[in-house]
Amino acid sequence: MAKIEIKGLTKRFERITALDSVNLELEEGQIVGLLGPNGSGKTTLIKMMNGLLTPTEGEILIDGMNPGVGTKKIVAYLPDRNALPDYMTTDQLIRIYEDFFEDFDRAKAEAMVDDLGIDRRQTMKKMSKGTKEKLQLCLVMARNAQVYLLDEPIGGVDPATRDYILKTIISNYNENAVVIISTHLIADIESVLDDVIFIKEGKVVLHRMAEEIREEKEESIDQLFREVFKC
Repeated sequence: MAKIEIKGLTKRFERITALDSVNLELEEGQIVGLLGPNGSGKTTLIKMMNGLLTPTEGEILIDGMNPGVGTKKIVAYLPDRNALPDYMTTDQLIRIYEDFFEDFDRAKAEAMVDDLGIDRRQTMKKMSKGTKEKLQLCLVMARNAQVYLLDEPIGGVDPATRDYILKTIISNYNENAVVIISTHLIADIESVLDDVIFIKEGKVVLHRMAEEIREEKEESIDQLFREVFKC
């Protein structure tokens, strides 16, 4: 299964260095928290892993490949904003995902959608924001991917919806995959994390196993996060 190697990764925009010399190795079979405040570089890193942005310096290897056509077959990506066409129905979107991704499990997608009570004939335009986010997550998690990149999957939704989203992630991901969850809502996801990355102003300031943090620091990941990122 896929291993992620990030070496000397830097991304500069006109006047901003969004990522600065990031080095990471992520192994299969882990749920990884990519944790940092808004503007810390989380979305930039996830977009680069998905091939939507190119490095200024350094490289990313996913299963030995640079992000591109080859990695799209094994990487499932949930953007931080809805990216699905408003005019399409749930059934249409399921068919498109089935046609586009060889690892897409239609039966799993339909089961998740039905469990949520989403009308398969309804267009995205008529759905609430929360329903759109749940549907997008269902489509992503119905893939038997080797890497899942989930950018702020619980941002902007109510606590009950957050619980459902986390339950959906835990219940449906490929257990041999790498799951990366980007968020600044640490307390809500702490219990599911195996590995933790703190990112601040484009730099990785901590990368440890979640259990090591709890044992050595004798505090929760949320408490440590508040210390590291206090104003």
